[in-house]
Amino acid sequence: MHSGQLRYDSSDFLAELGPLLSGADISVANAEFTMAGPPYTGYPAFSAPDDYASNVTEHGVDVLLTANNHILDKGSAGMRRTLDILPVPFTGSGRDGGEFESLNPLVLSCKGLRIALVNFTYGTNMAATSAWPAVNYMNRERISAQIARARKAGADFVIALPHWGTEYRLNPDGEQLRWADFLVECGVDAIVGAHPHVVQDTTFIKGVPVIYSMGNAVSNMSAPNTRLELAVVLRMTNERPFGKKELLRPELRFLWCTLPGRLKRTYCTIEVDKYLDKRNMWLTPSDWDDMVATLGRVKAQTGIE
Repeated sequence: MHSGQLRYDSSDFLAELGPLLSGADISVANAEFTMAGPPYTGYPAFSAPDDYASNVTEHGVDVLLTANNHILDKGSAGMRRTLDILPVPFTGSGRDGGEFESLNPLVLSCKGLRIALVNFTYGTNMAATSAWPAVNYMNRERISAQIARARKAGADFVIALPHWGTEYRLNPDGEQLRWADFLVECGVDAIVGAHPHVVQDTTFIKGVPVIYSMGNAVSNMSAPNTRLELAVVLRMTNERPFGKKELLRPELRFLWCTLPGRLKRTYCTIEVDKYLDKRNMWLTPSDWDDMVATLGRVKAQTGIE
């Protein structure tokens, strides 16, 4: 939540995505901000109003990811306050106690399936001032142990959700490539990444789908490619009578974050496909042109259809 967004009602930001988010059995979003209390601040050290997370979850988000480089922007105290008031379950950090216990994967039950979410980050912009609450950092021993514990807990599917990569780069860097191979060897079923602020290309490694970066859902960024993003739809099956469990090919939906005065008077994230023939609806039609041009450019450089 950048400072420019603080002047607007955040309940409007994801309103257009309500059907997509609430229509999923489980909707997951990366919460790249703290709720450390006033004074509210944007970049580089985020502290959003308390209703920001609830306005996100009221549109259908069921789980928030908290392992990212901004979770300690206001120190350990700010992180603790954030975790204490989040309105839905979270993963990627722990409130207190134990070397691993509070950082266990979040295992969710849904329609006869158990789905584990393993969220971790390359680092944080600020250092912790106390041992707890703790952030789940990229550490091979720790992450492999968490994946193993997810399987031991009966997870049918394990989804890795890393916060990684090089900002503004449309292709994954070497560390992402190495970690993707490692996660696949550890037995994850899908990898869906965040952090670079832009959409990156996707691939399959030994049949495991890898979405390297979804980009931003909501922000005040205007740099090239930063307003185009992905919603990733994962579908799992549990076929009877044989109980075959399978992850189907992911569906990638392009989104566009419109800034105030472009499509509406406020920030508004939309599904691109639903607006490709609606240039006449824009308050600033050149923003529609920018959306279409960005879509073509990113598709060409990433290979995403």
